[in-house]
Amino acid sequence: MIKLLALVRTNWIAFTLLTLVVITTLSLWPLKNLPSVPGTDKTHHLIAYAVLMFPTALRKPDKWMMFGLLFIAYSGAIELLQPYVNRYGEWLDMAANAAGLVCGLIVAELANRFYPVISNRSR
Repeated sequence: MIKLLALVRTNWIAFTLLTLVVITTLSLWPLKNLPSVPGTDKTHHLIAYAVLMFPTALRKPDKWMMFGLLFIAYSGAIELLQPYVNRYGEWLDMAANAAGLVCGLIVAELANRFYPVISNRSR
């Protein structure tokens, strides 16, 4: 667990960018019908945005809270763009995204509390 958290802390930018690419692709890819997947749409939003926030909240770079605000703005932009690619933009999706960001922050805080960084790191 410690090695995995250290990997995420070290490569937080790569994990965050990869997550942004995946969210953007899955959110804006035109579909005739939504695929059948377990869970609800809002649960998927919550999980995706928790995963997005986790590496940044775990590493806590300077001005890390600005990333959270940018992620909320990004979420809103995705919801506004979805009707143009044959998808549905919903404000409740944005609320689920914001809840996911908070959940990602909470999980990162717990990880930092129970598995603190042992060596000094530069921010």
